[in-house]
Amino acid sequence: MNYRKKPEKDLRKDYRITLQGGLIFTLLVTIGLFNLQLDFGEGFEIIEIEQEVIDIEDIVQTEIIETPPPPPRPPMPIEVPDDAIVDDDFDFDAMLDFDESFDAPPPPPSDDEDDFADEVFVVVENMPEMVGGQAALYERLRYPDIARRAGIEGRVIVQFVVDEQGNVQDAQVVRGLGGGTEEAALDAIRAMRFTPGMQRGRPVRVQMTQPVVFRLQ
Repeated sequence: MNYRKKPEKDLRKDYRITLQGGLIFTLLVTIGLFNLQLDFGEGFEIIEIEQEVIDIEDIVQTEIIETPPPPPRPPMPIEVPDDAIVDDDFDFDAMLDFDESFDAPPPPPSDDEDDFADEVFVVVENMPEMVGGQAALYERLRYPDIARRAGIEGRVIVQFVVDEQGNVQDAQVVRGLGGGTEEAALDAIRAMRFTPGMQRGRPVRVQMTQPVVFRLQ
């Protein structure tokens, strides 16, 4: 069976015709829309709302100045009549007796008259010195038999006061060893003599501390 082929259409020609027709139609519609008179009633009114502007002002703090009260008014002078009589009696005939003796206050006590008798010094200008030195102290020291047999050795601290004559007073043990060493140390210290301490050229009472050593040979 034989079929005949249709002649091919000119596609370029059809495309041009279609494009031209569409453009013409669009142009006509646009012209028609412009020619139409559309009535929307009354015209639109645009109301502009004014924006409120707020001005910010700096508040200056007021300073309150307190003014002092005014001074009091001076009293009014009182007028005295010329014939007023003054009642005060003045003895103009009285004379001073310069030969009369007056009781003058006593002079203040000087530094040399200060009483050091009841005061105990710890440090003075010239400290007391042990007569004979440490050798004289240990010549008077007796080692207790109890401490010797027990083998007690060490140091006993004695505190005492040297008076104005160089004598030992108020001797007491600050640290002891036991075994009779405290009593032996006190006896040795009390038997010693000292040169008195001097303060401002005067003998005074001075507190001292003396270690006494116990050592077995």
